[in-house]
Amino acid sequence: MKYYITTPIYYATAKPHLGSLYSTVLADIANRWHVMQGFDTFFLTGTDEHGQKIANAAAKLNLSPKELLDQEVPNYKHLWAIFKINYNKFIRTTDDFHKIAVQKWLTKLLEKDLIYKDTYNGWYCTPCETFVKDAPENSETILCNDCQRETTFVCESAYFFKLSEYQDKLLKFYKNNPEFIIPAERFLEVIRFVETGLKDLCISRASVSWGIPFPKDELQTVYVWADALSNYITAIGYMSEQDVDFNHWWPADIQIMGKDIVRFHAVYWLAFLMALDLPLPKNLLVHGWIKIGEQKMSKSLGNAVDPETLAKKYGAEEVRYYLASQLAINHDSEFSIKALENCINADLVNGIGNLLNRSATLALNNNLRNIKFSKLDDINILELKSFFDKTILEILAYWQKYQFHLVVASIKKLTDATNKFFHQEEPWKIIKQDRLKFEAIIATTFNALRVIAHLLWPIMPSKMTELLDLLGLDVYQNKNLIDNLQSWQIDFNLKDPIVLFKKIEINMQEKPEIIAEVKQDLIDITDFAKIKIVVGTILECQNVEKSDKLVLMKVDCGEFGLRQILSGVRPAIQAIDLIGKQSLFIVNLKPRKVMGFESQGMMLSAAYFENEERKLNRLVLVDQIINGSLIG
Repeated sequence: MKYYITTPIYYATAKPHLGSLYSTVLADIANRWHVMQGFDTFFLTGTDEHGQKIANAAAKLNLSPKELLDQEVPNYKHLWAIFKINYNKFIRTTDDFHKIAVQKWLTKLLEKDLIYKDTYNGWYCTPCETFVKDAPENSETILCNDCQRETTFVCESAYFFKLSEYQDKLLKFYKNNPEFIIPAERFLEVIRFVETGLKDLCISRASVSWGIPFPKDELQTVYVWADALSNYITAIGYMSEQDVDFNHWWPADIQIMGKDIVRFHAVYWLAFLMALDLPLPKNLLVHGWIKIGEQKMSKSLGNAVDPETLAKKYGAEEVRYYLASQLAINHDSEFSIKALENCINADLVNGIGNLLNRSATLALNNNLRNIKFSKLDDINILELKSFFDKTILEILAYWQKYQFHLVVASIKKLTDATNKFFHQEEPWKIIKQDRLKFEAIIATTFNALRVIAHLLWPIMPSKMTELLDLLGLDVYQNKNLIDNLQSWQIDFNLKDPIVLFKKIEINMQEKPEIIAEVKQDLIDITDFAKIKIVVGTILECQNVEKSDKLVLMKVDCGEFGLRQILSGVRPAIQAIDLIGKQSLFIVNLKPRKVMGFESQGMMLSAAYFENEERKLNRLVLVDQIINGSLIG
């Protein structure tokens, strides 16, 4: 049985943050789970090293792109080692074998007439390394659909992949494989995107020199996503001279990524594979973002958590446990030092650690080091065993859906049940009356700890290996794992107890220096005084043709005159609903042209998120106010 798992490859422009670690830890946990069950596994991770984003970052430091990368890539390998990331291969897209393979598969598509040369006229987001779809023409400024930063207008010759030919094939694949993307809600976003229509994809850049030369045209470089996505096949031998059996490993069993790059994987990547007549990956696992407050964690916002500092203060495997147990893949999750500390103390110190220490110390204090298999005939022991068997099947079902947090929640139920059993049986009293029953209680507790340790081993491999070693056991890795865990006919050779998890002393007054401060871009009162916000009445309002967001308003701003103002509020707010309404407007913005219309101000609105979808509301004035009234 084979199991091939991948992470996204990371832009090596700076040290990895907790978001990068999260994807990689999930992959390592899933890989170790399959190792335990006797699978032949291959775990791929690496770094994405081409494109304008890399070149710009290097230029700011007066370095060549390769010099910057050679400085930063070791930071990833160093951090992965700290967090026990046991990958099989770390690919760098600057590796020679990868560059050669990319040129070979693009040549194959050229020969199949699936790539043609044309001119690209449109907007490009360098931070996301992505082309903006359906951007309005004649606009002065376009924001990226994903990161909301300003994009750059590009007009250059380029090669295009005939992505449009794969729209129906993709939709058919989605229909026939409804569980392809985990979780399902991410799948719906992809389907809606493809249903709106696919245009041919620009896959080369003439203005970017830092990249793989396009085959037979060295004035062009390969679009960074076409380069990066193919790492999943080049690393295992596709069109590359690697000591790996491509046909054995491909297709991937699971590919893990954040929700911001699902479109590239579920649309462009699949279309490339279809064009190459290759099998498609079995599943994509798409997790949410880690947030600090209401903001996505990112280097550019300055709110990224340093994982190495976390590991030094709390322990690498304790952080792994927190990431798996407290952050659900289905939605965005907030990172909190308080939650991390509470998780360690409650689940690990007071839960597993305390149970191990109490039971082992009690056994040794009563000269019980070699614990033999005890017949399961006590009603309470049988009930605990039955609960474990049932919960293990529950955990298996959660594993099928990669619901890491539910896996851990079920394991926590096993720990709680065992603690309850140990407390209710009172073995410290039973020893005075019935030694055989005392030994049965201890054997049952150690069997429960054995199961818990194996189930948690993919998350905390070193800690759980230590626990099993204390019981005189090795980690069991075999295709019969579940049968082994459900058999409690085990003998134990107890060693002296150790402190497995250290309690975190929580100082409510201490401000942790683990999170960089969020960049607030503070302004002083004189800056604010420059902004003129006034009340205005919307006299006319109509939709702007060829735009699904813009409305064109004629606004009476009192002494500041009659203004023509554009606003991107559709479809949240309809044009007809704005006519005759008062709102707030900035009237001293420099006029700018959008889609051929001059906008002479800006309407203020409230933006918020509901079920991870961005919503807009017009600011409503309770009373009628004289047009032109200043707000401040």
